[in-house]
Amino acid sequence: MKGWIAFWNILLKDVRSYYLKPPNISWGLLFPLAWTAMFFIRSGLGFESIPAILPGVMGISVLFGTTSMLSVTVTFEKKGRSFERLLLAPIPLEVLMLAKTSGAILFGTANAFVPVVIAAFLTDLSGVDWAILTPAVVLIAVSSTFLGLFIAVAVKEVFEAQTFSNFFRFPMIFLCGLFIPLDRLPVFLRPLSYVLPLTYGADLMQGAVNHAARLPLFLDFALLALFCLGLFLASLRNIRRKWIL
Repeated sequence: MKGWIAFWNILLKDVRSYYLKPPNISWGLLFPLAWTAMFFIRSGLGFESIPAILPGVMGISVLFGTTSMLSVTVTFEKKGRSFERLLLAPIPLEVLMLAKTSGAILFGTANAFVPVVIAAFLTDLSGVDWAILTPAVVLIAVSSTFLGLFIAVAVKEVFEAQTFSNFFRFPMIFLCGLFIPLDRLPVFLRPLSYVLPLTYGADLMQGAVNHAARLPLFLDFALLALFCLGLFLASLRNIRRKWIL
């Protein structure tokens, strides 16, 4: 019981201190809007092209929203030594890190649905399978957040975390099927696509929005959940190795 009380207090503290700040709120709204407008104008196909680009815009919104925010919160608190004080708290490390990442997961999930709200006013989304899209977005947010956590615990400065994050983020935009179908990629790049978690999230969103999934949906869900677990456990291992043991 005490662990969950600590969980909510840490989450609420992070939300107040980081996620509800005006720059973050405006960035969370403007970023999806900018990406939506850019791809809509670039397509030049009219409103009927929105479902085709919607999964890609949602995926980018989640990926950048989660990793960017977590690199700031964790890296900033590590530098200010408050992260080390949290590690001394009498709560399980797993609960502590879930509390530190829950805010980014919520922020990323909310980011993803900003383009959906805009698209709902411009085109018909009645064919979207929300039972697939919603859990897919949440899993993408979780995997992206845990990727950001893995990066944040490995560096010392915020700019290092952002730079290291870009090393993963920008290739994922082009290799995960968000905008370029995997069968159009060079043959030697395709194996790399299947070791990136966003590939399976993008496939789920394509299946939910455009009914164009390449893999069985249960396999996408299972592999994405496996990536979430693996990244979380790897992050916990790094934290124990660097600060606890």
